[in-house]
Amino acid sequence: MIVFDLQCRDGGETFEAWFRSSSDYEEQRQAGLVQCPVCQSTNVAKAPMAPRVPRKGSDNPLARLAAMQADALKNSRWVGDQFVDTARAMHSGEIAPEQVHGNATIEQAKSLVDDGIPVAPLPLPVTPPGQIN
Repeated sequence: MIVFDLQCRDGGETFEAWFRSSSDYEEQRQAGLVQCPVCQSTNVAKAPMAPRVPRKGSDNPLARLAAMQADALKNSRWVGDQFVDTARAMHSGEIAPEQVHGNATIEQAKSLVDDGIPVAPLPLPVTPPGQIN
């Protein structure tokens, strides 16, 4: 099946219609079987539309997510198990703020949020620098 955006040449309405193929659409249009749902005019034509063209490369959502996370972390410093202490020190002004990532339990993360310290979980596990996965 193929979906076309169609436009009524009489009333200007745009609507969507499904056909088995482009030639099936043409046959039905020429036979007067395709009509505007608003005014019932058969004076319709394909409306300009942007088809979805698949991109080359990976269609794997997990691979795209991993690439997005890697891009987000390239300007972040790994602090490991010192994450909670580092986040609190930055929040209180003891050390300069910067992007960091590391380990925290759910309870520790909730405590940071309760104290007004913004944190967010990473969607995928992170291999610490220097550690082979």
